Amino acid sequence: MATGIATTLLTATASAAPSAGAPGVGDPYYPYAGNGGYDVSHYDIRLTYQPATDELAGTTTILARTTQELSSFDLDFGLHTNSVLVNNVPATFHSDPKENGELVVVPKEPLKKGQAITVVVNYADTPSKVVIDGYTAWKKTPDGALAVDEPQNSQWWFPANDHPTDKATHDVSVEVPDNVSALSNGTLVRTTKQRPGWTRWNWRSTQPQATYLTTLEVGAFEVNQVTTPDGKPFVTAYDPALGESLDAAKASVERTPEIDSFLATQFGPYPFEAQGGVVSTGLTFALEAQTRPVYSNKFFVAGSNTSVVAHENAHQWFGDAVSLGRWSDIWLNEGFATYAEYLWSEHEGEGTPAELAQYVYDSHPADDPLWKVLPGDPGVANQFDDAVYDRGALALQALRTTVGDDAFFTILKTWVAEHRGGDARIDDFIGLAEQVSGKPLHELFTTWLFTTGKPAVGPNGTAAPAAQPKSFAKIQRTHEQLAAQQRY
Repeated sequence: MATGIATTLLTATASAAPSAGAPGVGDPYYPYAGNGGYDVSHYDIRLTYQPATDELAGTTTILARTTQELSSFDLDFGLHTNSVLVNNVPATFHSDPKENGELVVVPKEPLKKGQAITVVVNYADTPSKVVIDGYTAWKKTPDGALAVDEPQNSQWWFPANDHPTDKATHDVSVEVPDNVSALSNGTLVRTTKQRPGWTRWNWRSTQPQATYLTTLEVGAFEVNQVTTPDGKPFVTAYDPALGESLDAAKASVERTPEIDSFLATQFGPYPFEAQGGVVSTGLTFALEAQTRPVYSNKFFVAGSNTSVVAHENAHQWFGDAVSLGRWSDIWLNEGFATYAEYLWSEHEGEGTPAELAQYVYDSHPADDPLWKVLPGDPGVANQFDDAVYDRGALALQALRTTVGDDAFFTILKTWVAEHRGGDARIDDFIGLAEQVSGKPLHELFTTWLFTTGKPAVGPNGTAAPAAQPKSFAKIQRTHEQLAAQQRY
């Protein structure tokens, strides 16, 4: 009997041997995105960047907690690493940045499950020369650089657990020559000078933030900072190369607080501590960087464009505050942000969501490629296809038509309130929509998100009322402007 008790006790207290953390979180679109074995709570990124030579050097300190016993763990990172410390003890490491961009760290002693760890990575490289899987997200410009891209950009400037399901707070401190500025997310805590000719810019993001939404823009920007009517810092920056488009860019981006105030009436309170925007000639798209979207100058060559500002700021709710659980869930970001453009259009008197949705629906015949891509699972090659945006917005209009306005906007606000600071999946949204509306909706979502072919317009799945829009020409111009935008 005593022997049996001893055996039971030994069995109960035995634990699995430490093992390597997975090199990815299991995202089917990007197998090496993120890493297993730990959760990050904070990144402290402290760098020096020389635009003339594109040399980046510094240290990132990662605060995390293990979720299993670890003999080793991965960081998503492609730059040349000089050293790694784990809890102040030198660790061995190896990487092959050209293949998957994984930095494998082996601590001197295995790590226990639930253990708090501090990882310090020191590195130096020329980011524009670093290619991972045939690609670089770092964009060198004549006077600086942009670390702006989706679904990855952090691998070219700081080591991370690079997947939206592991969000963290960030401190970003970058020293640059005095003739340029360094923009990032959140609040500008201070600028300091520690040596002649150089200025250090210190930014802080206090809310959970996905790594791809953490950005760095270095250049000879015109930087402006004021306070929004509700007391938030509002920082904007404009590339001097904008030329004749500068005023149009300002006439759009400077309206961000007004646009966010409107979007708050539709989606619930603005979720972050700061607002702003950066406009650059160094990229061809816009990205919803948390608190501070980044826009290509191309959006403003024909004049002001508040639609793109509404789109990227709608992402502050859909994509930033509530992140996708898998990259196949991209509709939760882009379909919602596109629908926000429709809402803003109505607010500006330029066509209702129902009218704009009807125009989109009617503009694409049954054999149009738009109906061949599934917004709910578009595949890696079509992740940013027009179908995810336009057909994705039609799915929301179909939902609104089916459940009614009260339930529709309750669903949107509840979604943000329940998942803010975290991530969720399309199935979670469908479940919430059914719960709030009291209606069975799987057939509707299956039709609009997961079935090829142009959906039939009917009472339970119409894109919009069939009536001819009142101001067809204006609606056509509005939609053509939206369609001309490089998507992101």
